Amino acid sequence: MSQRARPEEWYATQTVGDDVTHIEEPFIQAFYRCNIWHVRGRDRDMLVDSGMGVVSLREWVPLVTERPLTAVASHTHFDHIGCHHEFEDRVVHRAEADILASPGRRATLADPYVSEAIFDRLPPLPFAATTYAVKAAPATRQVEDGDVIDLGDRVFEVIHTPGHSPGGIALWEARSGILFTGDIVYDGPLIEDTYHANAADYERSMRRLYDLPLRVVHGGHFPSYGRERHRQIIHAWLEGKEGCR
Repeated sequence: MSQRARPEEWYATQTVGDDVTHIEEPFIQAFYRCNIWHVRGRDRDMLVDSGMGVVSLREWVPLVTERPLTAVASHTHFDHIGCHHEFEDRVVHRAEADILASPGRRATLADPYVSEAIFDRLPPLPFAATTYAVKAAPATRQVEDGDVIDLGDRVFEVIHTPGHSPGGIALWEARSGILFTGDIVYDGPLIEDTYHANAADYERSMRRLYDLPLRVVHGGHFPSYGRERHRQIIHAWLEGKEGCR
């Protein structure tokens, strides 16, 4: 593959309602492409995950620079925290704060997943898959289950969802019924075999999210969906685990 994308075409944005904007990197293949979510609040905005970091979010997506912003990491795999270093206010669960501060290739899963094969068009130079690494972005706040991200007129509760990784979190806005789930559940192939995944934790997290009175799920990958589909995904997943026992 020799063709490279231009920086100005690396990101695509789309408003999805509820003052939420979806940001994606369209030249990364779907399985590896993180959903980046921008949420507008009265006093400040929130960014849920920040992509691979191969092109600057701040430089090429003006939306993220318009107002004070809190960058939240749903977890610390390479595809979710690549641009966190560009923001002054950085939030992560305490169980993965060490990775955000020192994001080695193995710890972030860049090794073994990052190769030229995950792109439909390569990032601009100087990107090279063999030397790609996430930049350190030490957290300014470490959160735990039950903490909140307060945007002034909007409050998102942190739900600790270990399983995919030890410090995975979901963000729940009860008033609107919006749930950001990171990689614990989305409408696509779920990854349960990372080096720090835990099967028992994964099942507990899925059961905890099943009955939330949600309206829409914005996951870490693949398209968003509603409550009925959410329950179908989790129910099928749990049934599959029961069948393996």
